[in-house]
Amino acid sequence: MLHKWKPFGFLAKPHICCRLSSLTLFKPSVSVARLLEEEPSLSHSPKDPVFEILSGFKKLGFRRFLAGDYFGNVVFSLDQLQVDKIIDFLRVESPDFAAVFFDLMRKEYRFRHSRFSRFVVAHVLAGQRRLEELRFVLEHMLKEEGSGSAPSLCEHLLNGFRDWDKNSLVWDMLAFVYSRFEMVHDALYVLAKMKDLKLHASIVTYNSLLYNLRHTGIMWDVYNEIKVAGTIQSKQTNSIVIDGLCRQSKLQDAVSFLQETEAKGLGPSIVSLNTIMSRYCKLGFTDVAKSFFCMMLKYGLLPDAYSYNILIHGLCIAGSLEEALEFTSDMKKHGVEPDIVTYNILTKGFRLLGQMDGAWILIQRMLDKGLNPDVVTYTILICGHCQNGNVKEGLKLREEMLSRGLRLTVLLYSVLLSSLCKIGRVHEALVLFYEMEEQDLEPDHVTYSILIHGLCKQGEVQNALLLYKEMCSKSIPPSSLSSGAILLSLCENGMILEARTYFDSLIMNDWAHDIVLYNIMIDGYVRQGNLEEALELYKIITEKGITPTTVTFNSLIYGFCKNRNLAEARRLVETIMLHGLEPTAVTYTTLMNAYCEDGNMHCMLELLREMHAKGIRPTHVTYTVIIKGLCKQKKLQEAIRLLEDMRYMGLNPDQVTYNTIIQSFCKTRNVKTAFKLINEMWLNSLEPTPVTYNILINGLCVHGNLEDANKCIHVLWPNDGEGL
Repeated sequence: MLHKWKPFGFLAKPHICCRLSSLTLFKPSVSVARLLEEEPSLSHSPKDPVFEILSGFKKLGFRRFLAGDYFGNVVFSLDQLQVDKIIDFLRVESPDFAAVFFDLMRKEYRFRHSRFSRFVVAHVLAGQRRLEELRFVLEHMLKEEGSGSAPSLCEHLLNGFRDWDKNSLVWDMLAFVYSRFEMVHDALYVLAKMKDLKLHASIVTYNSLLYNLRHTGIMWDVYNEIKVAGTIQSKQTNSIVIDGLCRQSKLQDAVSFLQETEAKGLGPSIVSLNTIMSRYCKLGFTDVAKSFFCMMLKYGLLPDAYSYNILIHGLCIAGSLEEALEFTSDMKKHGVEPDIVTYNILTKGFRLLGQMDGAWILIQRMLDKGLNPDVVTYTILICGHCQNGNVKEGLKLREEMLSRGLRLTVLLYSVLLSSLCKIGRVHEALVLFYEMEEQDLEPDHVTYSILIHGLCKQGEVQNALLLYKEMCSKSIPPSSLSSGAILLSLCENGMILEARTYFDSLIMNDWAHDIVLYNIMIDGYVRQGNLEEALELYKIITEKGITPTTVTFNSLIYGFCKNRNLAEARRLVETIMLHGLEPTAVTYTTLMNAYCEDGNMHCMLELLREMHAKGIRPTHVTYTVIIKGLCKQKKLQEAIRLLEDMRYMGLNPDQVTYNTIIQSFCKTRNVKTAFKLINEMWLNSLEPTPVTYNILINGLCVHGNLEDANKCIHVLWPNDGEGL
């Protein structure tokens, strides 16, 4: 008899990735025995595979028949409709056999079951409360069906399985699996259909959906649906809602929700309190976070390592390292051992304060506890040492990581590359860069940008371009930093044609949206004396709708000043304001210098007054320009007074400022004052340059004071004028 058959055990679950076509449903069949007795048409069709298989089951037994030659020969010719019939017949007579046959066909013969067979077996498994296997069957179906399949599958369930036993459980599991696969809209559709059918979803399904929707306002709709349906909530439900409110920056609502659950006699969970504490700490309100920590103790909840770590991290970020260490001690008193996360947080706290010695003391304590540093620990230490300019220690830590079999991250390599490039060790950085490939790490645009910028600073533009081409060949779009570095380097090296070719390639690839790149190119043309090309680029900017900056106009003003077209340069200052921008000290200083060169002190001083009226603070360069103008007019005492005024205003004159005045005093044969100014430079920790001394010696020579010039050379360079 069929009810005595012993099913095979369930087989391993293979991967299936083919969409199944929908089949027409048919009514559940009668038992196999009755079918064979009552259906003469089947008994007269011995070649029908369904009849032969069912007969074989009856005569030989389930296990024997499946292992026989006939089934092995006919199985590959079975279509979905025939398998549907077999499974449907079996689920009436022996549900276990229906599930085993379904699994055998799927695993051993890679058979693509129809929706009907899947739902039949789903109901069988639901009836036996074999929920994990039920979930697995539906997961495989949804992997094949994909997003947006809910309406079709719901229609199938509705029409073919409405009155089946455990139908509600299948619907619920379907909604859960959709949610688990993050097909949220499909899950919501299934729940809506369940509501129409007066079927209740489980809290597990609702919780899964709430979790996926915790970033959105729809979370509240689902939560209200839970309350309306009368579904018993779990502590996990409340924790998810609180987490969602915190993620949506509705912290006060999260606290209110916590108070509501407390009023209903539902005490808060550690997870909920940890979530709120974490959010307050991220906002910098560590004192408020500590009050929720106290609430845990009030409710008799024992804070775990995660609770302590949240507060310790918040205190470290706030710079309260001492208090963070006190909490670590309190942690131990309450029987909670600091873990690797705790030590990493504290190590990062020391790093943020630049106290790497303290960080190493913590590492030693960690080692004493039998805890080994992980990738996070090494990342903190390497970043800390590199931040302090100790790249040598950073590289030693890298070696230690590799010897321990720990993989460096792209971030760590980028930190090391940046530190090496900053101190000019670009070729060592390149060695590390290609080491990344050996570690199967893909450099990103940040990594490339660091190296390209480093090469350009060293004047190795061609190597930078090669690296740039390599980056583009990997379909990594260049950043403004890398493109700007190459463009600036080409311009600074006088390679304006190459710079324009490169710039045009950026435009062609639609990578030149940043005004900074246009500014570099415009300034490059201006410095080369090609104002026309600079103005053409400015025209392109306006046509493309790219907003110019004050830097754009400053370069053009410099170009017009260089061409002695001061009227047009002056008009551009008005254009700056028409664009809603503000002129800078550079804007006015550039114009003032041009008027100074023309000897127009009146316009120059008028611009200075305009600067003051607009609240634009002059720089030491601005005053150097004014001093140059005063010196041209032989107003040397006024120039010296302005030098004193600069210091009074907190502006430090540089060598150029002093050289300008010293040269003027030398021209008037007032060498004594010139020497006095040089002494003043030394007193103000400003070292005179070779230009300073050359000005002084040339002044003495021009006026025939060769003896004094010779004495000066021997005083300044006692070793026979070495260094002159």
